[in-house]
Amino acid sequence: MERPKRMEFFQKLGYSQEDVLRVLAKLGDGALVNDVLQELIRTGSRPEAPQAQAAPRLVARGSCGVPDTTQRSLGTALEEDFEGPVSSLRPVVIDGSNVAMSHGNKEIFSCRGIQLAVDWFRDRGHTYIKVFVPSWRREPPRSDTPIREQHVLEDLERQEVLVYTPSRKVHGKRLVCYDDRYIVKVAYEQDGVIVSNDNYRDLQSENPEWKWFIEQRLLMFSFVNDR
Repeated sequence: MERPKRMEFFQKLGYSQEDVLRVLAKLGDGALVNDVLQELIRTGSRPEAPQAQAAPRLVARGSCGVPDTTQRSLGTALEEDFEGPVSSLRPVVIDGSNVAMSHGNKEIFSCRGIQLAVDWFRDRGHTYIKVFVPSWRREPPRSDTPIREQHVLEDLERQEVLVYTPSRKVHGKRLVCYDDRYIVKVAYEQDGVIVSNDNYRDLQSENPEWKWFIEQRLLMFSFVNDR
């Protein structure tokens, strides 16, 4: 990834230009994006929260200690598990691919599902919301990778809510970054919550602190009345 694009990518996460330049000076321009992100999380100042606002329609399916069969409203789940006044609500990191595929019944990448999730948290007063989606989802849909309401991704990117994780093609084969790692790292660094139905078991086994964090801060969900 070229330096200007790297700068834009990390600034979208909320890191200052000064912090990004400092890390690039230390690791070099050829450093992997994952390594730069890890160093920013380890040594950089915390990203600033962007402002936001809007509307809802999600139901939580539980977090650590709550059986998947127990249905609670998302608002109730947050009030019980992540108490605090509106001004101190936790940052929210959304697994865009997981949310979109869940909304599309695991058959279609439904971008409307991402919009519903973002709007729900905005309506609750959350001011730090980040959505991670692989950059290849910008490409025109194909028969084997159907996508619906793709314009939603563009809208959220303009609002600095959605962040594309890097991907590229080598000899016609698509290589993608492991977006789960971005999701967990940013949520952990921000002391926030992760919105996903993925348990991230492989990442839990990598790091005991991540294991505890995922168990405590993973907010699972179900969509209702919007199928």
